[in-house]
Amino acid sequence: MTAELVRGQNHPLPQTRLEIRISAGNPIVAGATLGDERGTVHGAEWVAHPASPQLAGIEVPRQAAADHRLAVDLDAMPEHIHRVTVLLALPAGVGGPTRFGAMAAPFVAVTGLDGTEIASYTITDLDSESAVAALELYRRQGAWKVRAIGQGYAGGLAAMLHDQGLEQGTDLAARINEAVARGVARSVAQPPPRPEGDGRVRTAAAGGGTDPAPAQPQTPPQQPQGTPAAGGSIDYQHPGRRTAAPPTPPPAAPPVAPGQPAQPVAGDASGWSMDERLYNQVWGMFEDLARTTAAYRSAVDFAESRMEQELDRVLSDPRTRVGPAADSARAEARAKQTDLVEQARIALDRDLAQLIAEAEVVEPALPYAYARWDSPVWQAYQVPMEVPMALRLGDLYLPERADLRIPMLVRLPLERGLWIDAGRSGSFDGPADSGELRRLAADAAVAIAARMLAVYPAGEFAVHVIDPAGSAAGSFAPLVGAGVLAEPPAAGAQGVSAVLAALTQRVDLVQMAIRSRATDALPPDLDTAEQLLIVHDFPHGFDDRAVTQLRYLADEGPSVGVHLMMVADREDARAYGPVLDPLWRSLLRLTPVADDHLADPWVGHAWTYEPPMVPPGSRVLDQVLGEVGRAAQALRAARARQSYGG
Repeated sequence: MTAELVRGQNHPLPQTRLEIRISAGNPIVAGATLGDERGTVHGAEWVAHPASPQLAGIEVPRQAAADHRLAVDLDAMPEHIHRVTVLLALPAGVGGPTRFGAMAAPFVAVTGLDGTEIASYTITDLDSESAVAALELYRRQGAWKVRAIGQGYAGGLAAMLHDQGLEQGTDLAARINEAVARGVARSVAQPPPRPEGDGRVRTAAAGGGTDPAPAQPQTPPQQPQGTPAAGGSIDYQHPGRRTAAPPTPPPAAPPVAPGQPAQPVAGDASGWSMDERLYNQVWGMFEDLARTTAAYRSAVDFAESRMEQELDRVLSDPRTRVGPAADSARAEARAKQTDLVEQARIALDRDLAQLIAEAEVVEPALPYAYARWDSPVWQAYQVPMEVPMALRLGDLYLPERADLRIPMLVRLPLERGLWIDAGRSGSFDGPADSGELRRLAADAAVAIAARMLAVYPAGEFAVHVIDPAGSAAGSFAPLVGAGVLAEPPAAGAQGVSAVLAALTQRVDLVQMAIRSRATDALPPDLDTAEQLLIVHDFPHGFDDRAVTQLRYLADEGPSVGVHLMMVADREDARAYGPVLDPLWRSLLRLTPVADDHLADPWVGHAWTYEPPMVPPGSRVLDQVLGEVGRAAQALRAARARQSYGG
């Protein structure tokens, strides 16, 4: 029976190999400190945290997430360790809540390896605290117990570490925050909350094996102000969308035989338009793949640990250590492990088969904003009349089934800029030639920029390019040839300075107009369209002033429609030292080749990202950019006639 603890209460631990499961409404940092009999932490090497996640007997997550699992083996703890304190902290400088009082109360549970709860604790009465010592596992007379603590610290992680006797707590807290910030820079956006009452039968519900994610209630669309009462004309306009079309019911699934799984249907998620339903369905598929894979990995880990426990019992008893009985016990333990893994694989394959069937139905139904470059939908491309709610930036997949690709959709307008990494991270099998990798990075930037141009109405999106040495002229040729750039690519120090000065001034003017509520006073020649600045081969051609302007655009630009896309190798900018760290952290890192560097904030899987490259030999990019260029030219001509006629 689970013990529901209150602050200060303790409970015996019946086993020594445990999991500590943490659930919070927002991404948090989880760690642990190891203390002596007095609870004193004697050095940074006694702290498990995202930058150093493994210590003897404990492993903690490597990044901030809304849900965590900490692995604990108390038998492996050194004899001088008597206390293991679980720490929670809000990540600093990456957005989100700055105090626990502004979010749901964190929930912590101590479980066995099979998921059976031993004790749980909901940390309540937190307000201004940004760090909290959640609970501690402590050794008393040779036995281990768990105690609920719930001690919060308004001074954050540094104050909590200092309170445990760690003199270098401030420096360690800075290292932890830096590691978390790097993790945030490579994280996929959290899936949207699933509306209550969504009738979809998801695969993970059938697979089982993991705890469901905490419920995230979603407020249904409110009736717009001024809507007539019943009997009058109803305005079906979604509050956040520019559409006047009434919501249509999702397509009905075809009838299925009793006992057979439901046939997937494109657009069967909730939403006020087909695009919105498809967007929610894609994120549902992402969530399902994450959940069912987590269940499989957890089951395999449990099977391995159970086999190790049974083998340990055989070896610890001199009477069964050797001989036929020992051989039989070992064979039986391995057979059980194999059987458990096979059962987990059967469940995984069943869930993956259903997801693959759904992907085969959904992919052909995606609009061009969500579609791959090789989708037939691009053959009928026309410049849209309104901005879609999201854009596809590539694909995501997990090693358990590499052929199951989930579209990586991001909301528009972009909330943060992009960094197309032109260097080798050591985690992907890309081209060995650095020049080829740089060319691929420039091609990836052009492919993404083209997709953004394609989904905006004519005149509502402008692209600027900085290529100081002109080294990517071949990659940028499609943009130049189609006439879709605001001006030719800027070259040299003078060109870099001119483009950055113009965009910085635009950000300043729009911010001042918004703050003073005087947007009608903006200069008539100011381009109010969304702007994208592509910076190639950084830091070549950039002085200190230009670097400062880049940081300013990365921080302040997205809120007023100016977005940054860096094409750079991080190693090339090491000479600037830590001055560029905030810039890199504020951008979403993407790679020009498949790389498993993206992580989700839900279960912490390392997802392999595949960029949205144009298929070799395809003319789709030229075709789409040609349509965009002709629409822009027609708009400029119409505006010129209007100005001349006026």
